[in-house]
Amino acid sequence: MSVILESLMFRILFLLFIIIPIIEIALLIQVSDVIGGFATIALVVLTAIVGAKMVKQQGMGALQNVQVQMAQGQMPAKELFTGICVIIAGVLLLTPGIMTDVFGLLLLTPAIRNKLAAGLASQATVRMSASMHQTGTSGFSQTHQSMHHEQDENRPKTIDGEYERKD
Repeated sequence: MSVILESLMFRILFLLFIIIPIIEIALLIQVSDVIGGFATIALVVLTAIVGAKMVKQQGMGALQNVQVQMAQGQMPAKELFTGICVIIAGVLLLTPGIMTDVFGLLLLTPAIRNKLAAGLASQATVRMSASMHQTGTSGFSQTHQSMHHEQDENRPKTIDGEYERKD
């Protein structure tokens, strides 16, 4: 199974490393035909500089938010997602090209990030609830769970055991 997955990942990455540069080169040629070669290079450099500043600003903000959430004992899921998006945006903005700059700037836009997070969360919720509906919460089928539901209510919720600390 892992050999098949590795082969698939290799093919996908190989195609990405071939297709993305070809698209970028084509876009750079088309943009340079419209605004000129020097202006195209200046545009790519300018987006890299502005993007790097935005990545630094938003990245530091996300890091501070993660620290605050963790200090309060909360799971900083939203802040971690923001941090991942900012890192990906930084890589995209530092990669020369028009398409990668557009995607990088989109990831730095909070409204786009929030929509992306909501979409991913809804997909995860749907998959998890569908999986739980099919197999039940503990991996048993629904009929097995309903048969033993009355027995589980009468059982104590405490698990007895021994603990030994080894330093």
